[in-house]
Amino acid sequence: MEIAVLALGCFWGPEIKFGKLEGVLKTEVGYCGGNSEKTIYEEVCSGKTHHAEVVKLEFDPIKISYEKILEYFFNIHDPTTLNAQGPDIGTQYRSEIFYLNDTQKKIAEKIIEENNIKFSGRVVTKLSQLKNYCKAEDYHQKYLDR
Repeated sequence: MEIAVLALGCFWGPEIKFGKLEGVLKTEVGYCGGNSEKTIYEEVCSGKTHHAEVVKLEFDPIKISYEKILEYFFNIHDPTTLNAQGPDIGTQYRSEIFYLNDTQKKIAEKIIEENNIKFSGRVVTKLSQLKNYCKAEDYHQKYLDR
């Protein structure tokens, strides 16, 4: 099994969409790319932690490739809007691919370049090494328990 971590706006919608792909075995929502190992929704929304809302995917590379996941990523959000997706505005809603190894980095660079050509140089999707991922479920369960 392999892991992909992707930021493409509010994580709830993309989590559902990715979960329907054949070969995606598990999805999880969380925060990634910030300056601390743990965070909660309010801190992320303040913009001070620099985390993005992300979907973490566990997938079977025999059934779906990382490249196909990234192609789908570019098809289900607008990679040309900086720090926003639809009505959601803020750095936590940025478009970003978090790679886990050099192979993922090379594939992502290729797919970003292809999409940058397709979108006439307007792609703002960032590419970063995975850093400070934490799942959001704990916070959301705490919120629901109130």
